[in-house]
Amino acid sequence: MQYISHYQSPVGDLLLAADETGLAGLWFEGSKYYAGCLGPEHEEADTPALKQAKEWLSVYFSGKEPGFCPPVHLDGTPFQLTVWKTLQKIPYGKTCTYGEIAKEIAVLKGLPQMSPQAVGGAVGHNQISIIIPCHRVVGTNGSLTGYAGGIEKKLKLLALEKVDTDKFFIPKKGTAL
Repeated sequence: MQYISHYQSPVGDLLLAADETGLAGLWFEGSKYYAGCLGPEHEEADTPALKQAKEWLSVYFSGKEPGFCPPVHLDGTPFQLTVWKTLQKIPYGKTCTYGEIAKEIAVLKGLPQMSPQAVGGAVGHNQISIIIPCHRVVGTNGSLTGYAGGIEKKLKLLALEKVDTDKFFIPKKGTAL
């Protein structure tokens, strides 16, 4: 069974989903892939995982780094799971590039190289926004491309973490807007 709850954040309303294992989804209302892993049968409830996720969000949106992570239940391909676990290593207030993640995974898998575009596809399908910090991934050239919640929200999240956003830019065109 899946359970849902809502959270009003300073950057937009959020939908949270969990099952018996942990948090399974966290999306900005109306975002790309909204409620992507949410099954047709679910009910509104405040499960322990959802309560912990809301507590995490409250600490985060107060401008502090949460010192804990709610239990999560990631469901994806083996490649997506590898990328999402790598995202969890990006420190609060820091960014990295799709290329850096691709290099790290290539080393981990013993491959000569990995496609940053493949990494970008997996990052874009992250079901647990903010807590699994896909907003901390930027283009090599400083582009703030590719955030399913919207680039303006990505910029606000980075600013909340006191990342120097002056070095980034919003692309004028592209497929990952």
